[in-house]
Amino acid sequence: MDPGATATPRQPAAPAAAKESGAKMMAELDSPLHALGFEMEEFSPSGLAGRLLVTPTCCQPFKVLHGGVSALVAEALASMGAHMASGFRRVVGMQLSISHFRSAALGDTVLARAGPVHVGRSTQVWEVKLWKMDPSTGEKGPQIAESRVTLLSNLPLPEEHKNAGEALRKYASKL
Repeated sequence: MDPGATATPRQPAAPAAAKESGAKMMAELDSPLHALGFEMEEFSPSGLAGRLLVTPTCCQPFKVLHGGVSALVAEALASMGAHMASGFRRVVGMQLSISHFRSAALGDTVLARAGPVHVGRSTQVWEVKLWKMDPSTGEKGPQIAESRVTLLSNLPLPEEHKNAGEALRKYASKL
């Protein structure tokens, strides 16, 4: 998936049961993203996408999205994608670089899309882009940030963490 690909139009609000199951999925996949309210929309070894409503929890004192939240989203999506792309072997983030171009204000929705740039035997590089959603169309508006995440991949999984990828396996085929 190309991180720059066009986002799909926003669908009508999901029924309560669907939102609840999506929240349960995010709680299992990534606790920090779940705590911020991130919603996953696409989920595969070739790319991930989702959205985040900018709430007071996500803001810095000037009521705009905190840059650290953008970095958290980038690291989380790249790590999940790399873990799946490696056949659910262990991955470890080595380097994250993020550029912020413009802000997203309290109440804005941010769209995020991650895709692999390089999937090798020992390293992976993922690109993650974030956009403000255009509220009139539900599609991506101006890009607010771009990140590159480099990860070590295909590392042995310690016995005590052998089930670490179960949530990824469980949900990878459901979105």
